Amino acid sequence: MENKKYGHFDDAHREYVITDPKTPWPWINYLGNEDFFSLISNTAGGYSFYKDAKFRRLTRYRYNNVPMDNDGRYFYIKDGDTTWNPGWKPCRTPLDSYECRHGMNYTRISGQKNGVEASILFFVPLHKWCEIQKMTLRNQSNETKHLKVFSFQEWCLWNAATDMENFQRNFSTGEVEIENSTIYHKTEYRERRNHYAFYHVNQEIQGYDTDRETFMGLYSDKSAPDAVTEGHARNSFAHGWSPIASHYLEIELKPGESRDLVFILGYVENPQEQKFESKKVINKEKAHALIAEFDTAEKVDKAFKELNEYWDNLLSVFTVKSGNDKLDRMVNIWNQYQCMVTFCMSRSASFFESGIGRGMGFRDSNQDLVGFVHQIPQRARQRIIDIASTQFADGGCYHQYQPLSKRGNNDIGGGFNDDPCWLIFGTVAYIKETGDFSILDEMVPFDNKPGTEVKLFDHLKISMDHVINNLGPHGLPLIGRADWNDCLNLNCFSWDPNESFQTTENQGKGSKAESLMIAGLFVVTGKDYVELCRRLGKPHEADRMETAVKAMENAVKVHGWDGEWFLRAYDFYGEKIGSNENDEGKIFIESQGWCTMAGIGLKEGLCDKALDSVKERMECEHGIVLNNPAYTTYHVEMGEISSYPEGYKENAGIFCHNNPWVIIGETVDGRGDDAWNHYKKILPSYVEEKYQTLHKVEPYVNCQMVAGKDSARPGEGKNSWLTGTASWMWYTISEFILGIKPSYDGLLIDPCLPSTAKTYEVNRKFRGGEYHITVNNPEGNQKGIKSMMVDGKTINDNIIPAELGKHEVIVQM
Repeated sequence: MENKKYGHFDDAHREYVITDPKTPWPWINYLGNEDFFSLISNTAGGYSFYKDAKFRRLTRYRYNNVPMDNDGRYFYIKDGDTTWNPGWKPCRTPLDSYECRHGMNYTRISGQKNGVEASILFFVPLHKWCEIQKMTLRNQSNETKHLKVFSFQEWCLWNAATDMENFQRNFSTGEVEIENSTIYHKTEYRERRNHYAFYHVNQEIQGYDTDRETFMGLYSDKSAPDAVTEGHARNSFAHGWSPIASHYLEIELKPGESRDLVFILGYVENPQEQKFESKKVINKEKAHALIAEFDTAEKVDKAFKELNEYWDNLLSVFTVKSGNDKLDRMVNIWNQYQCMVTFCMSRSASFFESGIGRGMGFRDSNQDLVGFVHQIPQRARQRIIDIASTQFADGGCYHQYQPLSKRGNNDIGGGFNDDPCWLIFGTVAYIKETGDFSILDEMVPFDNKPGTEVKLFDHLKISMDHVINNLGPHGLPLIGRADWNDCLNLNCFSWDPNESFQTTENQGKGSKAESLMIAGLFVVTGKDYVELCRRLGKPHEADRMETAVKAMENAVKVHGWDGEWFLRAYDFYGEKIGSNENDEGKIFIESQGWCTMAGIGLKEGLCDKALDSVKERMECEHGIVLNNPAYTTYHVEMGEISSYPEGYKENAGIFCHNNPWVIIGETVDGRGDDAWNHYKKILPSYVEEKYQTLHKVEPYVNCQMVAGKDSARPGEGKNSWLTGTASWMWYTISEFILGIKPSYDGLLIDPCLPSTAKTYEVNRKFRGGEYHITVNNPEGNQKGIKSMMVDGKTINDNIIPAELGKHEVIVQM
């Protein structure tokens, strides 16, 4: 297959530059980082929402559509008989030049045609509920240009699910208002809603359209709307049907002249008693104020500068200088950026996740914490409390919650027995980063019910007890609906294609289905919990849990070892899964990762054997597959995992999310060369260099799944952006390979390096201090520190005390 290049990294500007609009898949970016968010593709496709992509969707987007990615924020430029878009779509008029620059929470798309250049900067200003679209038009020809510009956005009727279903209602609800150059979307505002949206341009307009059928034409499409083709707006006023927002501007540009236009897509909420200024006329006071903040290019430029400074600060907390550009750009820019986006979105809104079916995941959000806690610890603290508030009194928890209400999602419920352990994982990461033990005294409810509050520490305790109270016949944790692998459904037994594997647990009662993945996770988080208890002066609780952890380690050694690797599970009947005794699915990645991360059987050589088995059976040029051999038939006792074709998703796909578990296991075992080889196979900068066409999805961020060696197209990526891979890749490189680990007493330095790594420098901000750490490894050692100096003084251990001020640290391997 031809390896065509569609773009390249621009490290100096922290941008990925796309030079061909026909990317193998839409390559997207995210705007916003607090309440107001937008997804934007390299052709300006995508949509915007406030807090919740399901319940507060501002603009409409049609997934799985033909042609691909055919909804977005579009500008039609009519220059004589030629109509074109700066981002190429939807007209697809060939451009004389095209460029898309995806940066940190902003995107700039530029196109040129017949001597006219249009460049549009898209971003969400800090702490504002709006998207700015600053268009700069330049006449680079020798003749005066008379241009007609049509903006276009299609409103979603707020609830993105019913927007696609309830047409008997939808086609009668659309309402708008028009005031000067602002189009207001007020559908359902007259009744229960306290919010509306608007689309504004900072210039007098020559016309508008708010009715889709009138603007587009019933049988035309977005590539050639009737109004654009005819060259004038219809001044349509939407009553019911499908409301849109389109401004019409006539612009004259002399040779060499440029013009800035500022478009604002905004969202407003009003108190119930202040919804209207008069009968049927909405209260626009907040909209006017928001518009006034960005009504000139100068004000927009100032807000954009503030956004850039915000990212300068976030990305200054941890930087590495290794001499390897491919590593440095991922660590310093793109991995941290993806972690922040994933914190904001969890798994809810991407070009693979519709923003409708999933909210914020319990396990997902706890894992995501390790990717951003060093940047914004105060928001990590609130996220922990939000997550814990969805827990039940027995230690179980909702699997997901909705970001708007922060309440648990009843549609999927609970019963995923790995979930409780992740609360310890996330909370401990926060305390080690910040030193803030006070979070453990926060009063947190169960199931968000007032009057049920207990201290957060008690939530951690019942999380551990939930595992102990749900053990199977081998002393291993019962799996429940599933563990981390949502598709290993050992209690489902479904033959009905209309059922959800995840929510159908037909035979959970009396099941013997146990999980080795949860066993390893329990040991890792159990050790963290024990150390935390000792720090808190709770020796009896620490001893109790230490006993439980040792019992779990013993159960894994006795009942979870298959001779050359760790078993994956026992099924409903107590039969082995992930054993050499099986015909298919002999070995799984999750248990090899977690049991080696936990160091179970490390001294006896079990970790060495398990990791060698991974290399021998599961590794390929694109990463480590989830299981091997792939399942070739449907196994009803295993559920969704065996429903996929070989090499895809959970059936022997390369789940990038869990590759880092094995990589960390390699570092626990001191095998730095193996850790690095596994790591770089799924590092986007290495993938970008090798095969953009094959990989398909964005080459600047990790995707969840890469097709495995048993698939028809090994190396093809899917489910990009919103994946726990982001935080795990960050956790792996920062704490286990480069070895800069937050601990209760300071920064613990414990690298595990490839033998080719001779020296590197890390700048790390930590609890008010700034540390410049130089690691020297002239002999190419993989593990172990010979000496360490802090501010010129040799220290006896490898923990740098947390102190204010700037510090120089020199480490000899």
